[in-house]
Formats: sequence, structure tokens, C-alpha cells
Amino acid sequence: MTLAPGDIAMIPCGFAMAIPHGFEAQVRPRSGLATKHGIGMPNAPGTVDSDYRGEMKVPLVNLGRAPFTVEHGMRIAQMVVAPVARATVRVVEELDGTSRGAGGFGSTGR
Repeated sequence: MTLAPGDIAMIPCGFAMAIPHGFEAQVRPRSGLATKHGIGMPNAPGTVDSDYRGEMKVPLVNLGRAPFTVEHGMRIAQMVVAPVARATVRVVEELDGTSRGAGGFGSTGR
């Protein structure tokens, strides 16, 4: 499959898998493809939930200046299987204080 500059396509990987309950697969772009060809993932990192049983597919975007051909067997992404933390959300009237407070982008490391 060839991706023209600006194209986004779902690349089929040719396998399916069962991820254990309580885990997720995080699919990430490869730095070599990004730096050499401008190939990335539009939703990086992508999450595969434990109840998904379909074929693995990787969304790729060509941010480069030239067409890029994905060939059979090419390593186009990497995957990490990690535990999923389950948080309990509760509504409060006030948040606890921190040294950062409500400081936004660029406010850490001062």
C-alpha cells in the first residue's frame, strides 16, 4: 500500500490477539519511520482494549514530502502491553493544593 503525502490509511497487520482482562495494548509509532520518512500515527499512542478480537490494524499518516510504500513484513509500529489502572471518580467542592496550582502549559520546572 502506498501513502501519498497527507494520506491516512488503516494498515492491516494479518493477526488477531486476545489481551488479558485488566490490560491494554498501546500501539506506538516507530521513530525511524518518523524521522526518515515522516510516517506517524494520527492517534499515537493507540489503545487496543482487552475485549477487542478483530484483526490488528495500524493507522498511519504520511507527514513527509514523498509517497511512502508499506511493504509486507515491514515493521510499522511497536506495541506495549500494560496494566490498566481503574480510578474511582468522586465529586468534591474543592481540590487539594499543590505548589503548581492552576498553572498551565510551561508552568512546571520553575
